[in-house]
Amino acid sequence: MNIVVNGRHLEVTPALRNYSEDKIIKFAKYLPEASEAIVTLSIEKYRHKAEVLLKTNGVLIQAESVTGEIYSSIDEVSEKLDRQVKKYKEKSTSYRKGAAKPVGPQERGVLLPEGGRIIKNKRFDLKPMSPDEASMQMELLDKDFFVFINDKSSDINVIYRRKDGNFGLIEPAK
Repeated sequence: MNIVVNGRHLEVTPALRNYSEDKIIKFAKYLPEASEAIVTLSIEKYRHKAEVLLKTNGVLIQAESVTGEIYSSIDEVSEKLDRQVKKYKEKSTSYRKGAAKPVGPQERGVLLPEGGRIIKNKRFDLKPMSPDEASMQMELLDKDFFVFINDKSSDINVIYRRKDGNFGLIEPAK
């Protein structure tokens, strides 16, 4: 697994880099297909923030933590990732007497305009998946909505989290 450690408003010392890599490398044994982990450490006044993005088999697993100390932020984000990786592995493992359940790939997030202007633009390759796979991907990313191509209709759909905790699906009219 390729681990990239970036610092924002912070010089990444060798000790900090080694500590981050030691915490993240353990996910390589749980996710052997993981290709890359991007660790971003930042400091803003008294807020020390650690963000990690794991890219594995077309699925993105993301976590972030903000504390008063950078090392504790790294510890906390590692614990969050641990829970998310266990959840991902649990959902992707089938305990039936057959093959494993396929897992849907790729994050398809699109940021909406804020205050009437587009402040950030992201592009992702959309691959077909079922609404169940899209909801699982949305849960893994801890996002409120997810844009994907429906594998049955080949249309672009949006799945979103409702205030009551359930999911909603937006499909185009024909």
